[in-house]
Amino acid sequence: MSQYMLIMRGTDESNAAMMANIDEMMATSRQFIEDLFKAGVYVAAEGLDDPAQGVVVDFSGDTPVVTDGPYGETKELFGGFFLIDVASKQEAVEWAKRVPAAPGAKVEVRRVPGSDETPDGRN
Repeated sequence: MSQYMLIMRGTDESNAAMMANIDEMMATSRQFIEDLFKAGVYVAAEGLDDPAQGVVVDFSGDTPVVTDGPYGETKELFGGFFLIDVASKQEAVEWAKRVPAAPGAKVEVRRVPGSDETPDGRN
């Protein structure tokens, strides 16, 4: 088994669509988490606050620069994640296809290497 993070990436438009139907989206998300739990693959799931409430610490110069959100030129915003423990990348992709998301949103699937692995996935 390997852990995969299903990273929720939305745009201003998809986030607005989600907020317009927040009660339905929350109910659908709770059902999705219940499905993950029943399948025995659930590890964790969290959503994030409005990007306007965050800050960015930029390391592109000699000294880190802190800027208040929202994130200027960013086209997609990281909105939350589901962490699952599954047998394969393909299984993670199949779960990602079921994530409740507003039109225009994306789900990025990334493997979480174990503590005994190097960052590129090799032992």
